[in-house]
Amino acid sequence: MNKKIFLFICGLLPFLTQAQQQINSKPRPNIVFILTDDFTAQAWGVYGGVLKDIVKNPNIESLARQGAILNNAFCTNSICTPSRAAILTGQYSNKNKVYTLDDALDPNKENIAKDLQHAGYQTAVFGKWHLKNRPSGFDEYRVLPGHGVYHNPTFLSKDNWNDKEEAGTPYQGYVDDITTDLSLEWLSKRNPEKPFFLLCHYKATHEPFEFADRFKDLYQDIEFPYPATFLDSGATTTGRSFEGQPLEELGHRYEQASTGPFWTSYPDLPFSTKGMSAIDARKKIYQKMMKDYLRCVAGIDDNLGKIMRYLKAAKLDENTIVILSSDQGYFLGEHNFMDKRLMYEESLRMPFIISYPKEIKAGSKLDDMVLNIDFAALFADYAGIKKPSYIQGESFRKNLKGNTPSNWRSSMYYRYWQHAPIRPAHLGVRDERYKLIYFYGQPLEMTGSDKKTTAAAWEFYDLQKDPMETHNAIHDRQYAKEISRLKKKLVKLKAEAGDNDENRPAFQQQLRKENLIEK
Repeated sequence: MNKKIFLFICGLLPFLTQAQQQINSKPRPNIVFILTDDFTAQAWGVYGGVLKDIVKNPNIESLARQGAILNNAFCTNSICTPSRAAILTGQYSNKNKVYTLDDALDPNKENIAKDLQHAGYQTAVFGKWHLKNRPSGFDEYRVLPGHGVYHNPTFLSKDNWNDKEEAGTPYQGYVDDITTDLSLEWLSKRNPEKPFFLLCHYKATHEPFEFADRFKDLYQDIEFPYPATFLDSGATTTGRSFEGQPLEELGHRYEQASTGPFWTSYPDLPFSTKGMSAIDARKKIYQKMMKDYLRCVAGIDDNLGKIMRYLKAAKLDENTIVILSSDQGYFLGEHNFMDKRLMYEESLRMPFIISYPKEIKAGSKLDDMVLNIDFAALFADYAGIKKPSYIQGESFRKNLKGNTPSNWRSSMYYRYWQHAPIRPAHLGVRDERYKLIYFYGQPLEMTGSDKKTTAAAWEFYDLQKDPMETHNAIHDRQYAKEISRLKKKLVKLKAEAGDNDENRPAFQQQLRKENLIEK
């Protein structure tokens, strides 16, 4: 008996899911989402900056020429685990409950991979996972335990998963080369009759910036230019109330790893700044960091090229969406900082390139404000399924085609939860010109936070006049009206995100004093 007739007789035809109906519809695009770690826009070349004439990323440049560059993509919590959770769930940290590095994504929680899987997509993830619990929604996975290691890594799969994230026999080679090989092997064995959703997650460019041996001589004789805020010690950033993570901290790590057991290893040790002036020592640290970091970048570009060549050879390039992004930005010496976490531009901004020849104009650029909570909605849109109700973000497919909705966001909400005195917990709002940040300085029992509180402080920046954020204008009378407006906007966006701190009465009282609770 015909299956549809049988279902109709049984009274079940009206209840066929949208996903089931779409499996037999016109071919849907494949999606390859390549996520890097701490690969900041300053190092891509296509985003300009002091490194643009030095970095050599031909495959990234080629992908950008084929598709669109997003100039204003931002993360909502600039740290690895929470950002990855936001990408998969389309939710802010307060909704998906992944607030800090020490939190884990519940495998039973909804995520976009599950929805695409139910809609008939073949799904897989290879490489860095960093969400601690077993991946769910994937037909196949091989993921690094924790951060993983750069050389001879181990992987966890359905066959050897354990909650202690202990893996077995190492693979021989460089981690991102292996991740690429696993991804391409899976593609070669897929069912060609069904679309696929592939997450290829690289470990690079996360500290300790270890690179593949083939790049050991790259940039050998280059002295990298210094960012304009390189000599910033905090004094030139008027009103900055916290230390941050200076390059000198990275230098201290290099020296510790040179002399004895340390939490990680670094390439090209030993390293020392003994007997050097403070400025010369800082410059030496910066030059080493840049060489190591950009050699890692070369590995990303090389492996991107392998994927692009495979798709072309397999005649998949025309109907495959390829995205290259990073979980957040990173400081490369700006403000004399390393690391990320802060709501300053270098950390907040997520580089993002997307190619889809059928729809996206080659060489285009998108200036609309896009957030990492939007990625899941975009995937659902391309897969032809209705946006799941749990997703807080919005698809920007129309934006990419040049048809930005009239009600598209012009401001964003940000919150970093993992408190430490050198980088206090904070929340803030950014619109197309201004940024307002409230460093509330409370651990709020967040995992991995320092219990020592810090004094609350406000910062405000005019990104048009001060794009490098060197002047905290919170007390400048000329901005009083804008500051008042942004405080109200912050209250509104916080509420819209569902971030109400309802179980924190003492903190609510603090927010009430600052007029940061919706009345």
